[in-house]
Amino acid sequence: MPELPEVEVTRQGLLPHLPGRTVTGVSWSGQRLRQPMPIQLLKQEICGGAVASLDRRAKYLLIRMDSGSVLLVHLGMTGKLGIFPQAAARRTHDHLCLRLENGTELRFNDARRFGLVSVWPAAEAARLEDAFSRSQGIEPFGPDFTPETLARLAEKRRQAVKLFLMDAKLIAGLGNIYANETLFAAGVHPQTPAGSLSMAQWRRVVTTAVDILQRAIAAGGSTVSDFLGSNGQPGWFQLQLSVYGRQDQPCLRCGQTIRKEVIGGRAAFFCPRCQPQPAARSAGD
Repeated sequence: MPELPEVEVTRQGLLPHLPGRTVTGVSWSGQRLRQPMPIQLLKQEICGGAVASLDRRAKYLLIRMDSGSVLLVHLGMTGKLGIFPQAAARRTHDHLCLRLENGTELRFNDARRFGLVSVWPAAEAARLEDAFSRSQGIEPFGPDFTPETLARLAEKRRQAVKLFLMDAKLIAGLGNIYANETLFAAGVHPQTPAGSLSMAQWRRVVTTAVDILQRAIAAGGSTVSDFLGSNGQPGWFQLQLSVYGRQDQPCLRCGQTIRKEVIGGRAAFFCPRCQPQPAARSAGD
């Protein structure tokens, strides 16, 4: 599933092509995505308007129109957005096409159809965006992503720190790949209870998370399965992964064998030497 870097890579790839362009037409495949396609709202609120800006919140893209309407897109597990000539043949799984006045189209392709397309009408956009934003966690690139904030959110929580980092209601967009890589770089075992981390450990988590996400964006994201950027090219950060997907291979830092465990239904990869298991607390602690 595309995580924060992949969504940001998609946003940055579309920036030279969308703002200022007018949507002249809309068509869809007739197939449902995660939710029904809001075809009437697309025609009423998006068609005929010009794109004002393109933002990201968590793993969602927000295409803002000059009218105040907002087109919200989530890539799901296999979604891709790209700009194509209108004359170019459409591909299987092109579920939404927005025609632009310059002869191109914005196309949303989603093989597994777990993506989402929603429209916030201009009259309701501010209210809907406020409710949406409050449902999402803090942004890793935002001012609230600090050791103090994470320590406060984790206080008294006994859940594994890896699950804490992946909770989208707490932290926005830090998915499985980057949670694994962050904890390795910070030297924290993924099973460590979130509420037990020291302030020094939280400082390492914050610093390494931001660094890893920035490097992933610079590398075009991670193409572990089938992610492609808006230019149709894969990302290359998977070549820099230290632990994710490397079970039974030697740790690049110490040579110990990378292990894989399932925590909360998600795969956790770690080095048992670089990320030692936290000492068990006695019943009286």
